[in-house]
Amino acid sequence: MKGPLLIATSIALSAFNLSADEDGFHQYKAWGSGPDAPLIPGTEFGVHQDDRPQPERVRPGAYVAHGSKQAPEDAIILFDGTSLDAFGKTEWTIENGSIIAGKGNLQTRQAFGDCQLHIEWRTPDPKLAADKPSSMGNSGIFFMWRYELQIFDSYSCQIYADGSAGAIYGQTPPLVNACRQPGEWQSFDIYFKAPIFEGDKLAEHGRITVWHNGVLIQHDTEILGKTMHRKPPLIEAHAARLPLALQGHQSPVAFRNIWIRALD
Repeated sequence: MKGPLLIATSIALSAFNLSADEDGFHQYKAWGSGPDAPLIPGTEFGVHQDDRPQPERVRPGAYVAHGSKQAPEDAIILFDGTSLDAFGKTEWTIENGSIIAGKGNLQTRQAFGDCQLHIEWRTPDPKLAADKPSSMGNSGIFFMWRYELQIFDSYSCQIYADGSAGAIYGQTPPLVNACRQPGEWQSFDIYFKAPIFEGDKLAEHGRITVWHNGVLIQHDTEILGKTMHRKPPLIEAHAARLPLALQGHQSPVAFRNIWIRALD
């Protein structure tokens, strides 16, 4: 996700403190779009509409130690803490068994369609982006290099609802906000069903189901098209299988324990 359309330049250059909980929940704000934002098809909301209702906060259950979510025997291990061999050329690095996001994106060598994905991620200290809250723990998972499931520090920063952690970016907010505090490991467990095209025509939309830290946040959600910044979804025909990518967005988000099961 790119930086949001800000209401005032002076606000854009500094963090906006909210009446945060004692634990620092939503102590920053990143502004979204105004009333002229293009409508999201089938909804009453504009893309990145700033006053779209925020997902309710749900505190996830107790943290489960790394390694408890072991990959099944038919899974493809994308990252086990030791090597980036499953990915193409990148400026991202490995530190202490974790991938640290750098410049550009991290793209798999292998292409996927329907799949089950497990990934663990951790956002950095929010103070690193205090002057630009829209970059606070900002990353994303691009299925088929087109359809983004948002990663963001939605614990520290209130951003427009369709840009919060677990959103189908620019389309559908998560059912709830299940973010842990920055510095704590979090998990996504995802079932992604690829769209179906007959020639250049869309025959069936893609769909996605997501658990964030064990909490259901997307339930068989229809993906309306390619996820876009400040633009409505775009429908364009593409191959049945394409690489998966992790987004670099000016934030050293960490990743570990990444595995995928091809389901087609």
